Amino acid sequence: MAGTYDIAGLELTDDNYTVEQSLIRNKYKALDGAGNVVLRGKQKMFKLKEEFPFVDGDGNDVFSVKAGSMFDVAGNYVLSDSQTGEDLVVLDNDFSIFQDTWTVRDVDTGEALATLDSRGALYTLARHYLPFGSLIPHKYEISDPNGGHVGTIQAHFSIRDRYDVTIDDATNVPKEPIVAAAMVIDAIQNH
Repeated sequence: MAGTYDIAGLELTDDNYTVEQSLIRNKYKALDGAGNVVLRGKQKMFKLKEEFPFVDGDGNDVFSVKAGSMFDVAGNYVLSDSQTGEDLVVLDNDFSIFQDTWTVRDVDTGEALATLDSRGALYTLARHYLPFGSLIPHKYEISDPNGGHVGTIQAHFSIRDRYDVTIDDATNVPKEPIVAAAMVIDAIQNH
């Protein structure tokens, strides 16, 4: 399954990545276990549809993530391979005040490939509704379509967003869209 969602020009082979946000705006980089930049992404400003182009560590275009509709603040985002032009997966948000859930889906069939769930109602409520709630580090559990543990996204308490993406078992999920989703979710929700 995971091989059918490969992004041309990008191969993420590590199981742990550190994602850091720039201090200035929604601009991100992902580092592998050795500290090498393997992916960079930034939110394009002043677009009718939100757009996040991503480049590899050498600056080559690898994929982009675009909102499914204008001003889509919690909905569908399509991940497209920049080299082939093919739409690969959809990042689908199912937001409630108690639980923040993102699903990585097949772009054609809508089949769930992975789910990213926030850590619980109290944290979700606090992060979204308390003054300075965004300073509470977020955590997502990554699961396969059957609910099996895949990994976690764990934020660190800091001025700028910095978090670890750990993938313990990527046997049944596409790794690249999971790392991309971590950056896009952060930007969309201003974590």
